[in-house]
Amino acid sequence: MRPQAAARLLFGSRARRRWLHLIIGGALAMPYLLLASVVVGPLTGATDVFSDLGLQLASFACGLPLAALTAALSPLTRPMSVAVVRALCGVDPAELADGPPRTREARARTAAWFTLHLGAGGILSGMTLAVPPFALALIALPFVPALRDSDKLFPRTADHPWALALMPVAGLVMLVALAGCAAVASGLLARWAPALLGPSPADRLAQAEERAADLAVRNRLARELHDSVGHALSAVTLQASAARRVLDSDPDFVREALAAIEDTTRRTVGELDAVLGVLREAGDAAATAPAPTLADDLDGLLRRTRAGGTEVTARVDVDPAGLPPLVSREAYRIVQEALSNALRHAGTAVALRLARDGDALRIIAENPLPDDGAGPPRPGGGHGLRGIADRARLLGGTASAGPAPGAPGTWLLDVRLPLPSRKEPKIP
Repeated sequence: MRPQAAARLLFGSRARRRWLHLIIGGALAMPYLLLASVVVGPLTGATDVFSDLGLQLASFACGLPLAALTAALSPLTRPMSVAVVRALCGVDPAELADGPPRTREARARTAAWFTLHLGAGGILSGMTLAVPPFALALIALPFVPALRDSDKLFPRTADHPWALALMPVAGLVMLVALAGCAAVASGLLARWAPALLGPSPADRLAQAEERAADLAVRNRLARELHDSVGHALSAVTLQASAARRVLDSDPDFVREALAAIEDTTRRTVGELDAVLGVLREAGDAAATAPAPTLADDLDGLLRRTRAGGTEVTARVDVDPAGLPPLVSREAYRIVQEALSNALRHAGTAVALRLARDGDALRIIAENPLPDDGAGPPRPGGGHGLRGIADRARLLGGTASAGPAPGAPGTWLLDVRLPLPSRKEPKIP
């Protein structure tokens, strides 16, 4: 290893941060050491435990089980340890768990980590306090005669000039050895951190469930925004275009179109507030603008669509008020998207039918194909039809869209949503 690499390994910024991590472990070990010394002193008959290195080590050894016990019982130990490891040890944050341990096995691993951290930190902290002053004294020994007069620290050094000359080298070796011990201990702790502080299978499952729930909410919000805002923009565009064409010849139609535009935009702003309220986790905002349903909002949706000049033929052979709320909400969005597709891609006429088909709600929408007969284009990757399919699938239903078989020039959307069983004639 090159000298520069070795120096960076022992004294670089990462090594210093990991050394600080060990010092923190030593500081955390002090209360347990003091508590254990209260027991070790009377048991051994010693009046001053800290005047004897052996008793200090015994007190330290007795304090570590206490540290393990408190780590296993405290739910804050793992979050605290993970935060310190992420900040100082250079461990990939993705390999460490978030939050308190959820299982007994995770608590045991956390206790093991805490004990190792305090054990290694306590030993290295003691070495950090003791070794540097002694090493610096060795380095200064040949140049400070007063140090050579202390027989307790350096006995008979003056009698051996060769030993006196080697003292600075010994001091430097001691400092390098201390840095090496700190690098090895901190490196082992950093390597063991993912195994002891990483997520358990239960943690990984909980994280996966949280990500899945978050993704489901995001997808639902994206569908709501696409359906609501997309339909509103399509309707408003056609209404404004129709009003502009007859501005001088049919002022009554223009007034109706402007009123429809006002109503459409007002409702869309309310729905947008509801979606953003969910996004902000603002329950009050969401509650002020409930999601539209077939029972309450189908007539207004048809009226606003017709106001743009599109001929809408609607046949409703089922009581919208008798539908389950979830089905009613999702069916409204499906009808809304079907009308939006017709507005964007045909713009002339659309035939809509809603009826029971055995144990399902059947939604059928037909509109003329564009002149090229290739079916509705799909700007943005066809999110509307995919959103319809997603809504139907989440309710256990099916959705199909494409040129109508046996009816050239017609686009057909056919959706089935499961309903509580009830005997009614099927749609022919």
